[in-house]
Amino acid sequence: MMKRLIILFFLGMGILAQALAADAPKDPAQQTSWGLYVDAREAYEMKTGALGNNILLVDVRDPIEIMFTGFSDVVDINIPYMTANRQKWNDKKSVFMMEVNPAFEAGIARALASRNLTKNSPVILMCRSGGERGAPSAKALEGKGYAKVYIVTDGFEGVALKEGEKKNWRLVNGWKNSGLPWGYTLNKTKVFHE
Repeated sequence: MMKRLIILFFLGMGILAQALAADAPKDPAQQTSWGLYVDAREAYEMKTGALGNNILLVDVRDPIEIMFTGFSDVVDINIPYMTANRQKWNDKKSVFMMEVNPAFEAGIARALASRNLTKNSPVILMCRSGGERGAPSAKALEGKGYAKVYIVTDGFEGVALKEGEKKNWRLVNGWKNSGLPWGYTLNKTKVFHE
């Protein structure tokens, strides 16, 4: 009986992966070796569906960014892929320097273990727009035994408009623009803090 349940579970995971699949990003730098991409709505459906407790949904944004742009409690945990170093300045962008979190992969492994999940469990990574940190955060897990790592291609805020009066505004897609649950109240148990 147990063997049959395990087979059905993995069969269901395979069907789910095929049913929910956003197009691969056009930019090769935003693609991963897993080739697993979902949009915000698909990520939400995966996490709130029947197999949701067997999936780890991670927001990879810096917690300061989350504080000002919002968060969804549907997310299991915030493990930033990059954090702002307030001791260093990025002259090119006129912002604090962003640095890779050296404990990112270890944080993912701990989050899986704390939920009795393994590296064979699906992991969904969501950044702001699906671009700058989505694929790099996934690539940080490549070669470390993870079986299914998805990227939310439109991220939390969505892709910026390319032209028009509201150029660079994020109004098209993403978690916030898809009518999915979110707010500005942060869940201390889920948001990264040192």
